[in-house]
Amino acid sequence: MTAPLTPPPHQPPHNNGHSDPWQAPDPMTGHLPPAPAAPQPYDDGPGLRTELREAAVVAIGVAVVGLALGALWLWLAPRVPLVSDASAVYLKDTEGEQAIGIDGTFALLGLAFGAVTGLAAFLWRRRGGVPLVVGLALGSLLGGVLAWRFGVWLGPTQNVAAHAKELGKGVVFDAPLELNAKGALLAWPLAALVVHLGLTGLFGPRDPDPYFATPYAAQHGDGGAAPTAH
Repeated sequence: MTAPLTPPPHQPPHNNGHSDPWQAPDPMTGHLPPAPAAPQPYDDGPGLRTELREAAVVAIGVAVVGLALGALWLWLAPRVPLVSDASAVYLKDTEGEQAIGIDGTFALLGLAFGAVTGLAAFLWRRRGGVPLVVGLALGSLLGGVLAWRFGVWLGPTQNVAAHAKELGKGVVFDAPLELNAKGALLAWPLAALVVHLGLTGLFGPRDPDPYFATPYAAQHGDGGAAPTAH
């Protein structure tokens, strides 16, 4: 004669998240207690294709904003006065620092536009992601180049000799808008990345701790029974 198949009283059987067939019903209701809920799968994002699409939208949108930067640069940058004596064109103020001011104006505007676009990208997609950051960096760099060329195109003519001949001897006119310090093109992307990464690190979503996100039963295999103090 065989012994009845009953679990030992000191060790509860493993149920792996399902109802225990040996568990006694609730004396008040007469029903078995509900089984512990299964752990919810972690949301790992919308997928690579969606992230690449969003990165492309960010890159194009940020690059187009470069037109506004170029217009502001032309409006705010100092002018370099030139004068002609009918044989050559000279700087009217040989000790002026207008050229340095033109580069500095572009760099300061790039920093401001970088802060704004970095904040806008974070508010649009708080979860961030590598594709979004790459799109923001590329769009900022393209936007800076577009702003530079657009400002030059809107500014005074590049044909200085013909313009001086047209105006005549002794007439002061503005030199073409130029960006001598090409490193100023990096001000926008650097500011955008610093602001976006800083906001993501401070206010972005956090990944759940895999230890605490898993129920006690799944970690220890004891049917969900946590240790009790005796």
